[in-house]
Amino acid sequence: MPGFVETFLNAEVFVRIFPMLLRGVGNTILLALTTITLGGLAGVLICLARLYGPRPVRMLAVLHVDVFRALPILVVLVLIYYALPFVGIRLNAFTSATLALGLVFSAFTAEVFRAGIQSIPDGQTEAAKALGMPFWAIIYKIILPQAFRVAIPPHTSNSVAIAKDTSLASVVAMPDLLKQATDAQALTANPTPLIAAAIMYLIVLWPAVRLVSYLEERFRAVKR
Repeated sequence: MPGFVETFLNAEVFVRIFPMLLRGVGNTILLALTTITLGGLAGVLICLARLYGPRPVRMLAVLHVDVFRALPILVVLVLIYYALPFVGIRLNAFTSATLALGLVFSAFTAEVFRAGIQSIPDGQTEAAKALGMPFWAIIYKIILPQAFRVAIPPHTSNSVAIAKDTSLASVVAMPDLLKQATDAQALTANPTPLIAAAIMYLIVLWPAVRLVSYLEERFRAVKR
């Protein structure tokens, strides 16, 4: 009967499947960076629309935030990849995963930045208006810089969470790290690829987790 090391930490299997996992890591990092960048920008715009847009736009922003905070990412992903083709919209696995993750991430980002903006005293906006500053200059020069400082710790934490959720892209056959590890496990009939994938996730995400802790400590120190 094979021992623990031979079953779960088989060096021969690891050497064979390492190139597959390396490609998966690259795809995972690319998906995470694309999602965080596009979803983050969309979230800030949705936040501004919710706070400062006309009533119909505000209601649409609220609807977007409520819906995509409530729906599981897996449901959104399956709907985008499998349901949209029935209305003539076909997206590849990477685009579908980016869109699904980005929609959910934008909703959480919008809430984080809304809390950051609303923490800024109203007197600062009123003083800027009294000085004759235009609305978008107030947002760009006064509101957003302060909101970013407040929002960065929770936003970074959300970014780490969405980076882990990229593993759901394997459901639509995108060759991310988890999909490559699953395929390698089937190929070798050995669980070592899954253990190796877990270690790779840890190597990639652990620095980001430590960054979250650092930012939270720094923010608390600034508040004191």
